[in-house]
Amino acid sequence: MRTSTFQNIMRVLLGAMMTFAGIGHLTFQRGEFQAQVPRWLPNSQEFMDVVVLASGIIEISLGLCLIFWVSKKVKIGILLVIFYILIFPGNISQYTNGIDAFGLDTDQKRLIRLFFQPVLILWALWSTGALKYLFSKKN
Repeated sequence: MRTSTFQNIMRVLLGAMMTFAGIGHLTFQRGEFQAQVPRWLPNSQEFMDVVVLASGIIEISLGLCLIFWVSKKVKIGILLVIFYILIFPGNISQYTNGIDAFGLDTDQKRLIRLFFQPVLILWALWSTGALKYLFSKKN
């Protein structure tokens, strides 16, 4: 699927952001990311740490693939959307449980954060050409 120069720039930017976030999962933001592990999952510190580490590895992998594996960008875009959908319950949990992290220290800020997930989903679909691909398959 052909994408424009602007889409490619935005794909690489999203890949860089994912890679940076993944590194944060493994290092300097590990505790912040633990705040987003849904509270309906086992509430042990060890389990939450494993979830954060695993999601960080996935984020780094997806981010690097977005940047470098151009021939598979549509599939990677779809995988990234699935990842965003799978982690969304963590954002909902952070909001419903009133957990402060990443400067989201009010219910209003945590609620506004929820509306950014669809933006990330559309960004991933559009920048990789997956949106165009999915619409072409529908027709």
